[in-house]
Amino acid sequence: MARAKVYITYKAGVVDPQGVTIRGALVSMGFQEVREVRVGKFIELELEGSSSDQLRSRLQSMCERLLANPIIEDFRFELDGEASGTPGVNG
Repeated sequence: MARAKVYITYKAGVVDPQGVTIRGALVSMGFQEVREVRVGKFIELELEGSSSDQLRSRLQSMCERLLANPIIEDFRFELDGEASGTPGVNG
């Protein structure tokens, strides 16, 4: 059994309305040092498979086909603590 962690964020240049709202609230609470807030998704999966290469390939496919919207989101994942993919790049 393997554990995977998937991190999904908006691509650079895509407006993050939730992040804008959170930043506004933080500034209004006195946290003027906050310049930008970006909100993303975090997904944990438990997977069965024989090889980490096979699991990485399957994770890549899951992210591309369902978990992330490739038009506006980037993703990266870790498999049992081993980073796969590059932040900001889909694959």
